[in-house]
Amino acid sequence: MTTVYFIRHAQSDNSVRDGRIRPLTEKGLSDRRLVTEYLSDKNIDAVLSSPFKRAVDTVSELADKYGLEVRTVEDFRERRSDIDFTRKTFGFETFMERQWADFNYTYSDGECLAVVQKRNIAALNEVLTEYKDKSIVIGTHGTALSTIINYYDSAYGFNDFMAMVNILPWAVKMIFDGKNCAGIEKIDLFL
Repeated sequence: MTTVYFIRHAQSDNSVRDGRIRPLTEKGLSDRRLVTEYLSDKNIDAVLSSPFKRAVDTVSELADKYGLEVRTVEDFRERRSDIDFTRKTFGFETFMERQWADFNYTYSDGECLAVVQKRNIAALNEVLTEYKDKSIVIGTHGTALSTIINYYDSAYGFNDFMAMVNILPWAVKMIFDGKNCAGIEKIDLFL
């Protein structure tokens, strides 16, 4: 069995518009210790991440503690978003509701959820082959992680997504038997 701990990044500085270099806030830097504490006894074999700074920085403290490097995987990145434009046009919640109702919907040049899901699942399948029977951490993002959960649990939808939007960081443990998901556990790091 392979155990994957998906870690949605801690609070980031939204005043930095470039998603690739957006840093964590002081609160985010402080809250990443919750990730390190939670995973401290989990015998982690590898730490992977989206290449986006906020995701890498959320799991880097854990990697440093165990002498592991954070390996970035481009296809675990967050979606290319037209959210700035859609926030002004629709509002975030309305836009996301439309995307969850139709995984192929996008307003302008952003990625639809179907594309995000396909890209993330393909990357995950490669990781499951490479790290078979290991325990790994993957630093990720809210939309990307939500589409992964939805792939294995089709009941996970818009309301579930909205319930986690403000939970930063957030952890989800998934157990895999080969490439088959045998269990999903959502973890509240703030308890």
